[in-house]
Amino acid sequence: MSEIDQVETASIASSDSSIADLNETPAGPKGTIASPAPGSAPRPRVYFDITINENEAGRIVFELFSDVVPKTAENFRALCTGEKGTGNSGKPLHYKHSTFHRIIKRFMCQGGDFTMGNGMGGESIYGEKFEDENFELKHDQPFLLSMANAGPGTNGSQFFITTVPTPHLDGKHVVFGKVIKGRSIVRLMENAPVKSDSPTEKIVIADCGQLAEGEDDGVKPDPHADGHEDYPSDDESDVGAPNIVLKIATEIKTKGTELFQAGDFKAAQSKYLKALRYLDVHPVLPSRDYDLEQKFVALRLSLFLNSALTALKTSNPIKASDAQLAIDQATKALNLDGDADKQEMRTPLSDADKAKCLYRRALGKAAIKEEAGAVKDLEEARALVKGDKAIEAELEKTKLKIKAKKEAERKKFGKLFA
Repeated sequence: MSEIDQVETASIASSDSSIADLNETPAGPKGTIASPAPGSAPRPRVYFDITINENEAGRIVFELFSDVVPKTAENFRALCTGEKGTGNSGKPLHYKHSTFHRIIKRFMCQGGDFTMGNGMGGESIYGEKFEDENFELKHDQPFLLSMANAGPGTNGSQFFITTVPTPHLDGKHVVFGKVIKGRSIVRLMENAPVKSDSPTEKIVIADCGQLAEGEDDGVKPDPHADGHEDYPSDDESDVGAPNIVLKIATEIKTKGTELFQAGDFKAAQSKYLKALRYLDVHPVLPSRDYDLEQKFVALRLSLFLNSALTALKTSNPIKASDAQLAIDQATKALNLDGDADKQEMRTPLSDADKAKCLYRRALGKAAIKEEAGAVKDLEEARALVKGDKAIEAELEKTKLKIKAKKEAERKKFGKLFA
């Protein structure tokens, strides 16, 4: 079985009442925030170092609009440094070690409750609550910092980071800053699994503080940078043009393959999934273009297969989450099979490609002890590609596992009735 697919790349020219009106808003054009007036004091820069389930995620750097909303900006700045000591609640007035307790995809990520941690607490440096300073700045773009509240004049320490424009919050919540570095970290948080809007992973502000004027922002350079944002909605390229998206996805996939060949399977997987996010901007093309459509399908097939493969290689033994990813990606690859003349974004898959999909899906199923499903896939793959040693070996191994499991069960029940 081939481990890495290649595609033709030549000529290829996104509980409370602490936030009102929780209707999701479609992404719109990027807004603008005016620069400080000439001669005015520089805007403060502060940072969060984020961990997810105790694993380092990275640094988010914010610029605070102290020239527009000085009181609100100062509250956030001081809560980042912790310089005000202990509040009326008896808890440090400090975001350090607090969590993001509420996340709504395509809306916002909310945090800042360092007293209760559930969205019902928090405290400002001015006392429990303070007034709305002004509503001059609008929620007209993603990655803005805005104050969470429970109605007029109830600002405390809770805040949210927008992930899309949210104009329905204008006049109700005070915008006071923006993300200037670490947008991919915000997107990572936004896409975390949730239950009733609460993240099931622990997303923590492990450290925070203020950066001095001229100080390096401390954001580590990405050793695997490919020149594109992690999410297409944040990219400056014209992702509305299918040919540009195809070119970008191909470049990202090439970087992934370089990482795969270097043995960095986790980083390679990240690139393959990123490339798929770009292709997903166009699940179908605006108008039927057979040649362009087939290039999209060929690249999708390669990316599904490669991401399934890297999922099987990132951990030993294979983690359940990686196994499920392999199953899902291989299934998506199989679903590309179809009549290209009658169905958009489909192509007839070769027997070899079908067998590859089935084989990788079977490995995922076997890893989560779904041996019967794995045998079914392997037998189907064997029928498509005769004499493939990898398929034959995996089929024999999986059948032996089933046999051993049955024997163990037989002995167990035999003892019960002895």
